[in-house]
Amino acid sequence: MYRDIEFLSDGVTVRGRLYLPERAEVRALPAVIMAPGFGGLIQHSAQQYAEAFSQGGLVALVYDHPRFGISDGVPRQDVDPVLQRRTYRDAISYAQSLGEVDPNRIGLWGSSYSGGHVIEVSAQDRRVRCVVAQVPTISGFAQARRRMTGEAMQALRVRFDEDRAARLKGAEPKRLALVSIDPAKPGYFNTRDAYDNYMVPGFTNEITLRSLEMGWENEPSVNIARVSPTPLMMIVADEDQATPSDLALGAYNVALEPKKLLLVKGGHFSPYKQHFNQTSGAALEWFKQHLGT
Repeated sequence: MYRDIEFLSDGVTVRGRLYLPERAEVRALPAVIMAPGFGGLIQHSAQQYAEAFSQGGLVALVYDHPRFGISDGVPRQDVDPVLQRRTYRDAISYAQSLGEVDPNRIGLWGSSYSGGHVIEVSAQDRRVRCVVAQVPTISGFAQARRRMTGEAMQALRVRFDEDRAARLKGAEPKRLALVSIDPAKPGYFNTRDAYDNYMVPGFTNEITLRSLEMGWENEPSVNIARVSPTPLMMIVADEDQATPSDLALGAYNVALEPKKLLLVKGGHFSPYKQHFNQTSGAALEWFKQHLGT
């Protein structure tokens, strides 16, 4: 059971859904704030986790990032990590204004790119009482180095500079496919798993080129030790190449208590698919333990 919601963030209307337990009492309940991963929409994975959390007795507020899906903002399909983190914090403020939500029991959930966001937001914002970071982006630059040769990165830097110069003259940002299985037309992700995950109704298979540049500047793990004393759960896939497993495990070792690690088998998208019951159940129990029910 959900209702459509909207709130303002940096003057832009952000839209999403508020999932409520079917038998919610009048009293205010703990809430989890959620958003999709890199270039994603509510319906990619966040929706199914929001449904699981609401069935477990929590309020779940999930929204499309600005510039994506049903939310406003331009340029469209533009992945700005700083903007997305600010939106998480505005979503917390919005949730605290709702009668169904206990303003003192707010948790964050994020996966992949947003998994990195919730690490950094919870390190900065003490209104967050509990956080789950699933297959999180840890270091945008280190992640890029794993996926690309030095020569390829240098060539991409040239494209970044050309795009910036063109935008300065009034041109629209250059764009590329987010996912592709056509070797002749590569995208940001070029695997069948990624393609199958992203290609859902309503999805625009495109991101701005500058999204990659901003991604290289995105370093969520810098502040991971500052998440404490907020309880942190990290869910890691042991063969993750999109957000490399060893980077996530290294960051987890730097995080301070209280913390908990769930390691599942498979690649980046395995938590959403074959391990959904395990990952959603573990996250729900973590939230219930630290936010109450």
